[in-house]
Amino acid sequence: MPGSANGSPDDVFAPERQERIARLVEEYGRARVADLASRFGVSSVTIRKDLVALETAHRLVRAHGGAIAIDRSRPELSFDIRERLQAEEKSRIGAAAAALVQDGESIVMDASTTALSVARQLKTRGGWSQLTIITNGLRLAGELAGHPGIVVLMLGGRVRWEALSVVGQLGNGLFDRINVQKAFLGAAGFTVESGLADATDEEAQIKRSMVGAAREIIAIVDHTKWERAAFATFCSTDEIDIVLTDAGAPPAMVAALGSRNIDVRLVDGTPADAPWPADSTTARQSGR
Repeated sequence: MPGSANGSPDDVFAPERQERIARLVEEYGRARVADLASRFGVSSVTIRKDLVALETAHRLVRAHGGAIAIDRSRPELSFDIRERLQAEEKSRIGAAAAALVQDGESIVMDASTTALSVARQLKTRGGWSQLTIITNGLRLAGELAGHPGIVVLMLGGRVRWEALSVVGQLGNGLFDRINVQKAFLGAAGFTVESGLADATDEEAQIKRSMVGAAREIIAIVDHTKWERAAFATFCSTDEIDIVLTDAGAPPAMVAALGSRNIDVRLVDGTPADAPWPADSTTARQSGR
């Protein structure tokens, strides 16, 4: 039954339809938008909205003209897929993080998609004369390379295509020769008990070096990472100074972090390219 102008038939049956779509993609490995629209009697626009919702829920991966199944044997989704998830939240977190950076600092950022959002906001902010950024993220380094006033130092090691990152021990010596003011770190999972954790031990190892080198640890994690366990911890909860997240973060865990004197800042709906006032946080506990 095609959806009406107000979308009510499509909306009513959306959860059931999306569940059936997810099962079809999982069973057959892929599905085309046109075929799904014909099968369910709705428009291609409606099916594309369903696919966006299912990708956000990590049920499938959108592809040109349709969707493909997620390879559950892999410990993590590819960078390109993760970059599309919670894009608005990451952009706002990136703006809040960029507002914390001062010219003349040396900061370290991991290879997370949220860190890439921070890098883009640093470019938008501009006006840099001497900002040094150390990273193991290939996409992040490419984003900032050659930007006026920004020097990018790349950690050495083995390239992981899944995360577009560099891992290993080759770059650790760099941290012995420079002073790092801030570390901006994403995570695959974040719990009070385990702290910040990643999907693989290789990523966790290099992030542990970043934690050890920085004076201030700033977690950049959208709400989907909260109360979610991941394979390898790289930063205990009590090592974190600031957490930048979105309004979907679970209130109980936000309160638990506040009781540990951790500064939790929930980004609001302010456009990512708008100035970020120092006092415009939805939730803040006194920092350490």
